Amino acid sequence: MKNFVEELRWRGMLAQMMPGTEEMLQKEMVSAYLGTDPTADSLHIGHLCGIMMLRHLQRCGHKPYLLVGGATGMIGDPSGKSQERNLLDAETLYHNQEAIKRQVSKFLDFDGNEPNKAEMVNNYDWMKNFTFLDFARLVGKHITVNYMMAKDSVKKRLSGEARDGLSFTEFTYQLLQGYDFLYLYEKFGVKLQLGGNDQWGNMTTGTELIRRTLGNETEAFCLTCPLITKADGKKFGKTESGNIWLDRNRTTPYAFYQFWLNVSDDDAEKYIKIFTSLEQDVIDNLIEEHRQDPGRRTLQYRLAEEVTRMVHSQEDLDMAIAASNILFGKSTKENLLQLDEQTFTDVFKDVPHYEVSKDVLGQPAVEVFNQEGMQIFPSKSEMRKLVKGGGVSLNKEKLAAFDQPVTSEDLIDGKYLLIQKGKKNYSLIIVK
Repeated sequence: MKNFVEELRWRGMLAQMMPGTEEMLQKEMVSAYLGTDPTADSLHIGHLCGIMMLRHLQRCGHKPYLLVGGATGMIGDPSGKSQERNLLDAETLYHNQEAIKRQVSKFLDFDGNEPNKAEMVNNYDWMKNFTFLDFARLVGKHITVNYMMAKDSVKKRLSGEARDGLSFTEFTYQLLQGYDFLYLYEKFGVKLQLGGNDQWGNMTTGTELIRRTLGNETEAFCLTCPLITKADGKKFGKTESGNIWLDRNRTTPYAFYQFWLNVSDDDAEKYIKIFTSLEQDVIDNLIEEHRQDPGRRTLQYRLAEEVTRMVHSQEDLDMAIAASNILFGKSTKENLLQLDEQTFTDVFKDVPHYEVSKDVLGQPAVEVFNQEGMQIFPSKSEMRKLVKGGGVSLNKEKLAAFDQPVTSEDLIDGKYLLIQKGKKNYSLIIVK
């Protein structure tokens, strides 16, 4: 089996770990967990580094636990936040948990017969009947307020960097997260917690709680991955339109593919190690090939293909590539009709949009495409010249004549007309 720590190290996925972690991982099959809050019914690519850690862990022969924070998700973690999050009800949390499990099942094996098959647990199951008095007596007495106040996440909130300070509810978060580790240690023999580097303070509270509760000889460890950033220092995974989600209904496979395709060369070198399972020699060869001819964007194409296939499917990847070719390569009306409406609108979101009434249907193209306010053609006479020279297409088919009637049969998804002038000059008419 591969050395898990070494695997993370060469991939740039290791920030810090407690002394003794690597030695323990080399001598036995280790059960390790990573927590995620089910505050939405989808993960986004900001979660992917942690999920990939679990994937590598399982591939190195160890047993991964994904902890869904049903209880902690009701409270909110102060780390890196300036405000408390909304509290969710149990029904919503359960729905979100099931949706997350479906997504993570593409990365981890939950169903195998191997001893290291993945498990999903929800801390709501062991916290829902835990009374406040019991928690204060069994957990609170072991960790001092001085210890909790020393954590960076708490200090920042108390120092005035956040306007609203820190509520008692959020202050208790590190104790709850610490108790998760203690519970999993006692119940399932989980000895290692994985997480992002911003979680280090909360994670070490867990090891401290285990040591103080069960004795100094107990072995519990933490290991973190770095927070992923872009080459320009900006936050990874955020675009002008928001998060890049793993759920196709929130981010289409086409938009997902385009995100990875458009990363910088420096980021592509970093991300292909973190977000794919490609072996080191394959990645080294890809990097070398890319550096010899950066214009071909070898790394970006391979990165986009690998991650889109892993998160979605080969079929979705094929559609994303076909959709990309509609704008930047040769395609037909048939290719257009194969796109679902969400992907279609994603592909053409940046081209000029115009709205017309369905009353115009049946009129000649020269009238429909030159309505008041439209700037598709300089004039009707210019359009006539372009059509005559074969330079105008409707829905990827050459317009036969400038006075060709535009009918309801020309509409894509019952409402769109795609006008193409020359090779790459598009306009979209929405018929309402």
